[in-house]
Amino acid sequence: MNVVLITIISLGVLGALAAIILYFVAQKFKVFEDPRIDQVEEALPAANCGGCGFPGCRAFAEAMVKADDISDLNCPVGGADTMSATAAILGKEVAAADPMVAVVRCNGTCENRPRITEYDGATSCTIASSLYGGDTGCSNGCLGLGECVDACDFNAMYMDEKTGLPVIIEDNCVSCGACVTACPKDIIELRKKGPKSRRIFVSCINTDKGGAAKKACSAACIGCKKCQKICPFDAIEVENNLAYIDYNKCKLCRKCVAECPTNAIHMVNFPPPKPKVEKPVEEKAE
Repeated sequence: MNVVLITIISLGVLGALAAIILYFVAQKFKVFEDPRIDQVEEALPAANCGGCGFPGCRAFAEAMVKADDISDLNCPVGGADTMSATAAILGKEVAAADPMVAVVRCNGTCENRPRITEYDGATSCTIASSLYGGDTGCSNGCLGLGECVDACDFNAMYMDEKTGLPVIIEDNCVSCGACVTACPKDIIELRKKGPKSRRIFVSCINTDKGGAAKKACSAACIGCKKCQKICPFDAIEVENNLAYIDYNKCKLCRKCVAECPTNAIHMVNFPPPKPKVEKPVEEKAE
């Protein structure tokens, strides 16, 4: 009986000593964490998508608390409301960022870009792009295997069976950039939504010369510079046989759309043009 009692007491004393030692060690090496990090993290949407450039909402919250100036930080999922809420917690000011949306810069539909080979391999764009240029004459276009759709966590994309291209569901897109990162061909870009969700962009990334580009895809940009010449706002640059529209300069006048000979320039969410009404010709009295 005495042995059992002594054992219990000994173990109890050893446990108490260990607890005391661990307490002082923890106090010695404890790391202070700003309580505002938890508050900022709670205000974030908890999407953990990486669209902010950090590996998760926790890391983004830590960056916001540590930063003296948060004007360069943005949560694309939460948007302006979330950024205003987090800025209020930190007692800082943040400028409203223009909402962005993903666009597909490839118009190589089955109709515009005929297939010349057939791919029979892993259904992964990354693997396919490392093996060959694609099953059409355009080595820059979409491979159509849907890796961008798989990367999207917000059901903002789907593959159109008719065109073979991904389609962005604008209302669901949070501009996290996961599809941009996933695409090995770099055909997906984040652009400003624009006023009334209207935007204009060149739906092509082919840098081949005009004749070769047109042969590979009937809707390819051929670098003719007609759009650049007609743009009154200096918003279009043509480099390496490819036109690009700067969304910060573009005023959505649509002159370039009508000028493009291959219909490579797309306009989104614009009302249909009004039909021209011909004025009746008045007959001259004899």
